[in-house]
Amino acid sequence: MITDFTTTPLPKLIRSIALPSSIGLIFNTLFNVVDTYYGGLVSTTALAALSLSFPVFFIILSIGMGMGTGATALISSSLGAGNKKNAGLYAAQAISFSFINALLLTVLGIIFAPYLLKLLGAREEYLDIAVSYMNIILSGTFFFMLNSTLNATLTSRGDTKTYRNFLIAGFFLNVLMDPWFMYGGFGVPAMGVGGIGFSTVIIQILGSFYLTYRIRSRKIMEGIKWQEFVPKKTYYMDLFKQGFPASLNMLTVAIGIFVITYFAGKFGREAVAAYGIATRIEQLVLLPTIGLNVAALTIAAQNLGAGLPQRIYDSWKLNIAYGLSTILIGILCVVFFTEPLMKIFTSDPGVILIGKQYLRVGVLFFFAYIFLNISVSTLQGIRKPMYAIFVGVYRQFLLPLPLFLLFAVYMGMGTNGIWWGIFFANWSAAIFTFFYTRRKLKQIQVPKVN
Repeated sequence: MITDFTTTPLPKLIRSIALPSSIGLIFNTLFNVVDTYYGGLVSTTALAALSLSFPVFFIILSIGMGMGTGATALISSSLGAGNKKNAGLYAAQAISFSFINALLLTVLGIIFAPYLLKLLGAREEYLDIAVSYMNIILSGTFFFMLNSTLNATLTSRGDTKTYRNFLIAGFFLNVLMDPWFMYGGFGVPAMGVGGIGFSTVIIQILGSFYLTYRIRSRKIMEGIKWQEFVPKKTYYMDLFKQGFPASLNMLTVAIGIFVITYFAGKFGREAVAAYGIATRIEQLVLLPTIGLNVAALTIAAQNLGAGLPQRIYDSWKLNIAYGLSTILIGILCVVFFTEPLMKIFTSDPGVILIGKQYLRVGVLFFFAYIFLNISVSTLQGIRKPMYAIFVGVYRQFLLPLPLFLLFAVYMGMGTNGIWWGIFFANWSAAIFTFFYTRRKLKQIQVPKVN
């Protein structure tokens, strides 16, 4: 059954898209939490190596998620306009586009990942662990990207439950497979931290088979022939124009993580490990709201195609209201249980102290993420993807870099200076983005005069 995005009451529509998506993403973050937990059992060095690898890993995820976002917008817009054939063609082209991107990323990753890790301060055993983990992750690049594209095809039709089911199953598989591959047994050699990466890749491969099966069983791409997967210039250009800005926006997040990790690394491995743990906790707080980004994007794209701008504006406001109320629960949990949350992952007192400092500042800027993420998703839905690049560069690099230098280095605030720099960067970007989005949504409600 395909959801009607143009007539279903918005509260019901948002819940039907956002809840399954949020639940799935919660389990996806728990997946990463499990990796962090097992890395911490090895040593602080292993934990820091995983944290250090995350910015490089995030580059792969950002390209996949960005292209998935672009595909969702294009497929949804075609469906909203009643052109199912065109929607199917965009889905087929997005899959072949993913393959080409994955091949390029894998080659570049193998070449440049060691240099990036060295830039972040990895040396000797620290570097060896991080490179070993990254090489395994890079072997699964195509499946990470393919899963984002397959999910886009399902999401554009209102199906966020299939991907949710995969993410839930993936979490439980990871709980079993991480220790198995790390310590060995049943014919599997002990792989150490590399086993964590191997588990991740296998689960992504299984996910690709499952998502493909669901698309075929629902006959979503029925009538699409194999030759329609062959690259077509017009469709590739549309996917590039819509998806590449979204990918660049996600890449700015990776750059931001690089910058933060670089400065944190100047205060020792404990600071890097603490940042890695604290951001996992931050993700858990934010994840119940991320499904709202999916809802905002899909509803905006479908209703743009159907010519219903007021419905886009109402969806944007309602998604923000839901997001602010939902994240408040997570913020209160962090406020009252900061130290116990850090102790789940490490017993190192230095790591716990720095992580607590981050989270105490973090609860003050978590609200800013709601205004930013839902607004950027809505803009992507109305074919305004370039703004994401601007705001991403601003809040991840242009403003944080001088703020980190000012607070952390010249004012001697140490890691606290980094956390307050993040605070000012996010809130200034959130305020501007809110008013910019409101203006753009008002503009599309006014008919153009010839």
